[in-house]
Amino acid sequence: MAALYAKWRKQSQSPVFREGSSAPPEQLLQAIWQHQRIRRGGLRATDGRRAAILHPGFLNLEAGPDFRRALVQVGTARPFECDIEVDVLSAGWRQHGHDTNPAFSSVGLHVVWRAGVNGPSGLPVVELRNQLDAPLGQLADTLGQATADTPDHVRGQCSAPLRDLPAGAVADLLGQAATVRLETKAAELAAVAGRAGWEQALWEGLFTALGYKQNSWPMRRLAELLPELRRGLGQASEPVVLLARLLGVGGLLPNQLDRDKLTNRYLRALWDQWWRDRDHLAKSILPKSVWTFHGLRPANRPERRLALAAHWLAKGDFAAWLDDWVCRSPKKPSPAAALLARLAVSDRYWSRHWTFRSGRFAAAQPLLGAGRLHDIAVNIILPWLHARATAAGNDGLAARVRQRYFAWPKGQDNSRLRFVRQRLFGDRRIPLRGAALQQGLLQVQSDFCNRTNAVCADCVFPDLVRRYSLKKT
Repeated sequence: MAALYAKWRKQSQSPVFREGSSAPPEQLLQAIWQHQRIRRGGLRATDGRRAAILHPGFLNLEAGPDFRRALVQVGTARPFECDIEVDVLSAGWRQHGHDTNPAFSSVGLHVVWRAGVNGPSGLPVVELRNQLDAPLGQLADTLGQATADTPDHVRGQCSAPLRDLPAGAVADLLGQAATVRLETKAAELAAVAGRAGWEQALWEGLFTALGYKQNSWPMRRLAELLPELRRGLGQASEPVVLLARLLGVGGLLPNQLDRDKLTNRYLRALWDQWWRDRDHLAKSILPKSVWTFHGLRPANRPERRLALAAHWLAKGDFAAWLDDWVCRSPKKPSPAAALLARLAVSDRYWSRHWTFRSGRFAAAQPLLGAGRLHDIAVNIILPWLHARATAAGNDGLAARVRQRYFAWPKGQDNSRLRFVRQRLFGDRRIPLRGAALQQGLLQVQSDFCNRTNAVCADCVFPDLVRRYSLKKT
């Protein structure tokens, strides 16, 4: 189904990296680091020390180091914030003049493809070439060449050929792109499963999604620590026990507060559990500085997201229920409604509080909005199920997951979808029936729009659409 679109995608990415090349381009290495397509659990510096990446930093598109404000831990030292420079070879540090440039004085980690001489003195170095989570050629296909997003309110050159394409052909093209997106996300989860197992891959995907933009990396780090956090607990544990460990290791559990009686009782229950666990989990505790609170909506506070995760973990049969769900065919409720109902939980405290310090509000609020639950189902759960079916060679089950994916109801509109629609279709109204076509639209943006500039320089997509249109007429 996705063969034609996948072929286009491969053709558009071929200049990025060719197997057999002496070394990958620096842009690909930056994309690998940005998306952390490395063996995170076993990452080592060249001196043998373990390197834990609590946050990979923010990609810097201006002069200076490649990534700003990363948070890393090397060996047994305390986590520290630093900038990160990515080079193909260690010698790039001096060849590019970083050793004499004050803008690079805050670099605390040098990431290279191949380590060697003439690198920075006294800085830990991470060599990527033997520490990727997938073959380099596969990562080149997945990540491609990272560039800045295109400006708003600019119609792309593909809008003209897409305007003349029949609506059915547009839906077919977006459906092919949607299949590629499903398979790409499934491959990413399969890479995690390769090092940590399928259930752990699911939790890492879910926690990362719960962190959304601002706090995805510390949430992912907590997920990576789940085997340690759940040690000694039964398959099903009380949410308060799990939440105490999650908040404690996350550095988010405050001391007793002079608040309302409910908050004080609730904090006491959490501390009654955490004081038993704190000593043996002390080495894993994250610094509070790893979390982003500035500009964060109260509903998106990590404490509330972790409370939801604790309820999911407490179910015990969370993954097994998903396996059963994908095989069932109930008429009422619909499969989508059944899954969303499973994900939506209520909590006596967090359904009525934003934070430990906030007042209690009268009407209960969901721990996660319906739109975000919808996104988690489409972007994490369905790709995870597809990855497992594919790995098991179960073509029938994989086809069933795809059927659920294409039958999934359309999600909420947002600024990104509106921008891509305007970029691709201009004033033409294109009905996107179902979530999959929305996903296909985002995949086109990722594969083509994000790899060019505002005037679509060197973008092959418009010409590919013209050829596709001729075949359809």
